[in-house]
Amino acid sequence: MSGGLRGDAERWLLSYYRMSEIDGALFFGRLAKVIRDPAIQFDLTRHFADESQHSRWWSDCMDEMGVRPMKVVSSYQDAYLEAGGAPANVMEVLAVTLAFEKRVAGSYAAHTKVPTIAAPIRATLERIMKDEGWHIQWVSKALRAMEATYGEADVAAAIKRYADADREVYQRTLAEHDEIVQSLNHFKAA
Repeated sequence: MSGGLRGDAERWLLSYYRMSEIDGALFFGRLAKVIRDPAIQFDLTRHFADESQHSRWWSDCMDEMGVRPMKVVSSYQDAYLEAGGAPANVMEVLAVTLAFEKRVAGSYAAHTKVPTIAAPIRATLERIMKDEGWHIQWVSKALRAMEATYGEADVAAAIKRYADADREVYQRTLAEHDEIVQSLNHFKAA
């Protein structure tokens, strides 16, 4: 393996990142087809294009490092519905999106601080994080605008519900993949 990949643990993590981006692209693409609000549909279209591009960048990163993606059975998003319940409306979809995007940004930022990170991985993380900031910004703005329709308390409650679900999913994910996390001298995002 070239480019400094440290074995199957790191290959699995990059494959996991890639699959999560693919799942995000598919989710936002389907959503963009059915959302009627033109402003939200516009931003969702950009968002799903970003997620698709990110999965490609992970594929390119792995190719540069001389490895192919591993089959990943489930991604981080798969556990959200179980922990937080299915979103009942577009506001709740955006609330779960906000929780997820914050987690991704935090995890990617923490990964860049791993002292032994390979240059292609660092470059890919930094490239993707530029988009992640915009994802958080547009979703936060859309949720604030929805307070007029859904009420400030209901929007805040949905954001809290999915932030709590995110913490639960993240802790479970860490527990399930503790060996991989430890083998990478990995990180724990806030």
